[in-house]
Order: sequence, then C-alpha cells, then structure tokens
Amino acid sequence: MYWRISLTSACQVLLSLFLVHTWGLTITSPSQLPTLTFDYIIVGAGTAGLTVASRLTEIASVTVLVIEAGPSDAGDVSLQAPFLSPTLTPNSYFVTSQRTNRKYYCTDTIHDWNYSVVAQAGLNNRVFPFPRGRVLGGCSSINYMFHQYGASDDWDRMSNVVGDSGWSWKNMKQFIVKHEKLVPPADAHDTTGQIINAIHGVNGAVSISLPGNNQTIDSLVLQATRQLPEFPFNQDMSGVTPLLGIGFLQSSIGGGSRSSSSTTYLQNATERPNLTVLINTTVMKLLQTNSSQPFLKAFRSVQITPSLSDTTFNSPPQSVPASSIFTVAATRDVILSAGSVGTPQILQLSGIGNSTDLTSLGIPTVIDNPSVGKNLADHLFLSNIYSVQSNLTQDALLRSSALKNRDIASWQINKTGIISNTLANNLGFLRFADNSTVMRQFPDPAAGPTAPHWEIIFSNFWFNPGFAQPANGSFMSVPVVLVSPLSRGSIKIKSKSPFDHPNIDPNFLTNPFDIAAMREIVLAVKRFTAAPAWSNFIIGPFEQQLIVANTNTTIDEYVRAFATGIFHPTGTASMSAVNATTGVVQSNLTVKGAEGLRVVDASVFPFPLSAHPQGSVYVLAERAAVAIIQSEKL
Repeated sequence: MYWRISLTSACQVLLSLFLVHTWGLTITSPSQLPTLTFDYIIVGAGTAGLTVASRLTEIASVTVLVIEAGPSDAGDVSLQAPFLSPTLTPNSYFVTSQRTNRKYYCTDTIHDWNYSVVAQAGLNNRVFPFPRGRVLGGCSSINYMFHQYGASDDWDRMSNVVGDSGWSWKNMKQFIVKHEKLVPPADAHDTTGQIINAIHGVNGAVSISLPGNNQTIDSLVLQATRQLPEFPFNQDMSGVTPLLGIGFLQSSIGGGSRSSSSTTYLQNATERPNLTVLINTTVMKLLQTNSSQPFLKAFRSVQITPSLSDTTFNSPPQSVPASSIFTVAATRDVILSAGSVGTPQILQLSGIGNSTDLTSLGIPTVIDNPSVGKNLADHLFLSNIYSVQSNLTQDALLRSSALKNRDIASWQINKTGIISNTLANNLGFLRFADNSTVMRQFPDPAAGPTAPHWEIIFSNFWFNPGFAQPANGSFMSVPVVLVSPLSRGSIKIKSKSPFDHPNIDPNFLTNPFDIAAMREIVLAVKRFTAAPAWSNFIIGPFEQQLIVANTNTTIDEYVRAFATGIFHPTGTASMSAVNATTGVVQSNLTVKGAEGLRVVDASVFPFPLSAHPQGSVYVLAERAAVAIIQSEKL
C-alpha cells in the first residue's frame, strides 16, 4: 500500500499553524544540561518512560532526566492525525528504483529506528522492517493506537510465574482507571451498545475513544456476528471485561487527534522544574559505579552522545570522538525504558548478557546473564484482502493526493472525518474451539480460558503493509493476528557500537503450534467472509494464494509468502521469580545481579500479551512508578 502523502505547500502551512506545541524543559544536546546528576535517569521517552517520568516528578523534590534518541513530536501532522499513522514507519510502503525497476521498502522515516529483521526461515527467508518509535512518545506516537489491556488470565499467569500477587489482574485493574480518560468519539455519535462506560476511567492521562467515522462495513461486520455463533458480539473490547468476541475498537484518540505519552503524561509535567527531557541523544552504554552491596554490581551512570543525523543507519560509526561523549549520573536509579529492542541492546553494550557473546565482541562481562535478549516474542500478522463491489471504500482516497489533502485540511479545522480515525472500526479476539484440530494436537498456549488465541480486524480499504496497493479496485482487508504464539527469537548486538543495529530475529512460524494455528485462522476467516451478510458486498479473495488456501499445504504456502510481524515485541528482559535460573529482572523490575538499575517497558513481560500491548505497557508503568515511590520512600 502506498501511504506516501504529498502535501501541497498551502496545506503544509495550514498544518503548521495548528500543530505546534513545545515542551519547556526539553533540550536538544547533552552540552545544554544544567547538571549531570539527577535522582533518576530514564532511558527512552516512550510509552513507559514518559509515564514513569510524569509520576515521579509529581514529587517536587525528585529530579528526573529522560533521554530520547529521536526528535520532538511537536508540529508534525503525521504524528497527530490518526489516519496518517501508516506513513510513520518503514513497513508501510514500497519505493521503486528507477535504475533496477525493483521495489524496496522505504526507510527514510525520521520517527522510526528503521530496523529490519534477519531473514526469517519460517517466512520463506524474507527480510522486512521492524518498526520501533524513535521520537518523543516512542511507539505511542507512531503506532495505530489500538488500545486494550490484555485478558485477565494474562496478568494472573504472570503473577503466578513471577511469584508476586501485585501483578495479578485483581491488583492491576486500579491502574487502568488511573491511566485512562474515556472521551466521546470525534463525531460525537451515540455509543450506546458499543462500550460499557461504567468500567472505564474518566480522569486519567490518556484519552480513549470509540471510532469517530462510520464505515460501510461496520453494519455488515455486526450482522455477521448475529449470523455466525462462532463469532459472537462483545460490547466492550478493552479487556476490562472478558475480551473474547467481536466489537468496536477502542483507540488512544481524543478530540480526533492521537493521544500519546508525549501529548498526555509529558504535557502534564512540562512545567515542572524537576523534569529535564533530553532529545536527539543516544545512550552508548551504562557505566559500572560503586555498589553498596558486595554481591551486586551498580550501574548508576549513563554514557551518552548526540544521535546520528542519518536515521537510515547505513554506515554506523564504530567509535565516537571523546569530545562528543558525556556521562550523567543517577543518585537513585537508572530506569531502562528503551523497549524490547533497545533495552537488551543497551544491557549487552554495558556488559550485561551472555558472556560468550560479549567476549566475542570484546565487551568485558560484568553480569553474565544469557537470558538478556532471549525469549523475544511477537504476534504474527497476515492481512487477507478481498475484492468488493462497493465504491464506498477508502481506496480512492489512498490513491489521490488531492483527496488526502482535502480531508487533512478539513480535519485541521474540525478534527472530524476519516483523518480522525485509525485503520479500523471493528475487531475481535477469539479462541479456537476445544474440538478444533489445533487444540486436539497441542496443549493450550493461552494464559487461560479468558485469553484469546487470535485476533481479527476489519478495514474498509486495502491494508497490507509492505505490499503495494493496486492501481484499481475496491477492497476490504481482514487482517488476522496470532496473539498466542509459541515461536521465540532473540535480540543480539553485532558490535560495540550503539549505532549498529542489533540482529532482530523473531523466529516467526518455527513452532509447530504456530503453523497449525495459522491454518485454523485462515479457514476461520473464510467462514466469516462467507456469512450471508457479505453476499452483496464481497466479490472474492484478491490473492490467488488465498483463493486456493484450503489444505495444509496451500495455507502454509500462503502464510509463509504474505505474513509478517505486527511489531508487538516482548520478553527480551523477561521478569521471573526471585529464585528462577532464567529471566533478567525481578518482580520489582530491578535487574538481577545489579543495583540501581530497573527495566520498565514491554521487554519485561515473560509471555506475549494476548492483545495489542500499548494499554498494558501504560498500566505496567503506572504500577512501576508506584512501586519505585514506595520502595524509595519518596
């Protein structure tokens, strides 16, 4: 799909007038720091990092430095207009080389790390981008804003595995209310029957709303749920009540604009003199400091340098001039919130990881922990495209710069219309039947009976990231996501340079359960789209491979040719019980074997969450902030 948007000069000027906000305590270079010592240093100004920073600085006596490798999110329409989210990451579109006539992934987005996975054996050895936010707000500034909290069983399983009842669903629900602020949809329509208002918070930081632009397929999706008992309707898709079923998407959108950790948690804290945000700055490594405990290694200093201006990272430097290196120190804790790729990378660069791997790169081992960077899990994504008879899809909009600019200009004035929407209005989370082939063959990998195995999404246009939209035709996309995968991969640095991207290997579709599960899912999609509700709408599958995907062999061929990740990585600095021989952090999120070092981001989840992770990361960070405040008696 081509999501490149060419704005006219007049439209660009108009956008700039409406989308300018600045953070008063943000600085752009380490040389501008007023001091080199803070109570807490948070590495990563993303979903979790800014949440923790905001909560800690509510205490006026606590000083916090947040370090972000990327730029500010101020004044950029693509970061604020929900429908433009696919333009922010390199997985979204191809460019064609005029010299070779070959198509390549576009990798010139300044808000992304521009990572790629290593060749995926389970996906025909394909290589594709692995988007991660590199901007204030992190992934909450570039993602598609889907907002759930997982299933209750997800949290209870984690609580049991790590031996800490504080992570149980019973305890974690309080942080949902603290975090979210339910607001009306952009079009202010009556939401009766689409959400259960009573179970949501209304005074939290991040705005959550239902879709604000009705789509042609919405009524057909709901009609199909009434016709097919296999696909029941669910009135609230947040996960606060049971997650299973199909219903209306809840998104981190307020007033027709993206609600990110930057526009909420950071904005709430921007005038606090005890908060400093340093952007455009890369963490090189953590430095060992004096420890107060003989059996622990302390890491309370952080080595930093200005970020590269070349965001493609094509030729990363292997060394940095001494004059460009700065060291900042924390009197209490360094908190890694660099995400499931950045956090293990920084740990390994700092000598915390597998000693064999570190030695081979000339990095002295400080803490030998082979679990660092292991246990990488991601949700497998497959978009199933159907040709449809309607001329009311959004495909014409995606093909026309004039139409896009018209709608963007309108959105600037009233914050309504298609640009105020993310990519879907309806989605569902489902389980395989107990008597299904996959459940007869394998033990249940889900956290429990309330946790789904897979997700289904409905988009009223061509949506297949990495595959170009056809020049003609109208389409409905039915993406599916395996949210209970058993395939596991790794993050592993390649050199001592912090600018050298690590090897990212999700190891997709290498576990037999995942292969069998995708067979069940593809057949389930075909059953759903065969419901009578679609008889006057769907023409048929667009891809020939989907048409013939009816046997194990043909389904496997289809999945291996078209599936990618949905970029929900977890587990690379996994939480585990205090006496466990694996894992990277304790249940209080302190790094095992270390002092003054915590991890607060999605890398600590020991299992993949059975939903989009953004909401869960927010409540993880809310609880982490409370735990830090209580443990430090702040």
